[in-house]
Amino acid sequence: MAGSIFGRRKGLGDWRSYSGNRALRRTLTWPHLVALGVGAIVGTGIYTLIGIGAGKAGPAVIASFAIAGLVCACAALAYAELATMMPAAGSAYSYSYVALNEPVAWMVGWSLVLEYTVVCAAVAVGWSGYAVGFLNSWGLTIPHEFAAGPHAGGIINVPAVLITMLVAGLLALGTRESAFVNTLLVLLKMSALALFIFLALPAFDPANLQPFAPYGWGSKEVGGNTVGVMAGAALIFFAFYGFDAVSTAAEEAKDPSRDLTIGIIGSMLICTVVYMAVAAAAIGAMPVEEFAASGEPLAHVLRSLDWPGAAQLIGAGAIVAMPTVLLAFMYGQSRIFFAIARDGLLPERLSHVNARTGTPILMTMVTALVVSIIAGLLPLGEIAELANTGTLAAFTAIGVSLIVLRRRAPDAERKFRVPFHVPVAMAAIGGCLYLFVSLPEKTQLRFLVWNLIGAAVYLAYGMRQSLLAAASRKEA
Repeated sequence: MAGSIFGRRKGLGDWRSYSGNRALRRTLTWPHLVALGVGAIVGTGIYTLIGIGAGKAGPAVIASFAIAGLVCACAALAYAELATMMPAAGSAYSYSYVALNEPVAWMVGWSLVLEYTVVCAAVAVGWSGYAVGFLNSWGLTIPHEFAAGPHAGGIINVPAVLITMLVAGLLALGTRESAFVNTLLVLLKMSALALFIFLALPAFDPANLQPFAPYGWGSKEVGGNTVGVMAGAALIFFAFYGFDAVSTAAEEAKDPSRDLTIGIIGSMLICTVVYMAVAAAAIGAMPVEEFAASGEPLAHVLRSLDWPGAAQLIGAGAIVAMPTVLLAFMYGQSRIFFAIARDGLLPERLSHVNARTGTPILMTMVTALVVSIIAGLLPLGEIAELANTGTLAAFTAIGVSLIVLRRRAPDAERKFRVPFHVPVAMAAIGGCLYLFVSLPEKTQLRFLVWNLIGAAVYLAYGMRQSLLAAASRKEA
């Protein structure tokens, strides 16, 4: 083993050595994983970002969906191959640890922590807004002091904290139990989107698609806003990712070689088709300027078509959709934390698995506490864009890992092989880098600051405490 930290890599088969309270219980089948992926992907993105994306790209937001979906599809194929080769918790962090080295794996894991934590907090706050509005409509008023954080004139966002703790409690009960609840909620919210398509598509007017790309195809600044089809794609990307949460369940899949492939690729295909159908139906039914100005674009379309009851159902669908996103991302966050702690880069006690439930209860509760603090007290605003940067970094690492392992371990068993792996990997890498460049500069700067903090944490703790560092000391 090399003495340098840049030579520290885990073996391709190291995941087989996990047992006892360091291993997760295999309880999930492919329907659970498809539902987990769809639950993570379909949420605030399609219910709210579709309007903001239309404001950036015009009717060509349909193309923005296709571009973001294509980049994610290439990354999903790479995820499927790597996950079936190494069916262990940790997602891109674990694959980078084998293909690249420990420092890169840590930074990828640090980026995933950014993605999952910010998404969980943003979804919890978003759900709180819908829930408070729903309760108000029934005459139940939550005082503003307990419905918003200090940044909005309140004390603490109690509904956001409660939904976070409720989801964490469900996850702690057991993976199979939480997966069952998630599947039911996913079926409900997909039914709501199907209803929207069914009611809006008959009102399709081709005139609403002209001009198709009013701001052009590239990303540019207009009046202080970043616009263009690629700017729309960089934002819409948020609406697609989530399928990577399926790979965090690799260690809990009953038949990883089959279940992970179906779960990752299946959820991506389903959501891409649904997203493009929803975008076409929405923009075809209403002039894009009016559609983009609404804070609840899908419900607004249905009200304009004189379907007020259906609009309320779409709002209810959003309330159902958000907890499934929270569940999927909090599940993934706890598993990534678990994998990092199991490798010694965080305190190893956090990786212990409860013998009765088969879940890392302590890690799940720590995750819930961090998310609750952010959701209950801190302003989110533009910080939510940081979630995209973390995901783009992880997807780039996945593409690089796929190419590296094909060269380093060409004869390793691969239950699923990416066809034309080099073009697919390069499309994922190039697409992610281009989407990153299309993000606002302040978001890129915040991502840099986050990673400088991560590097400091690694140098102060992980570099010396990791299991590979301990093994190096023994060899010396």
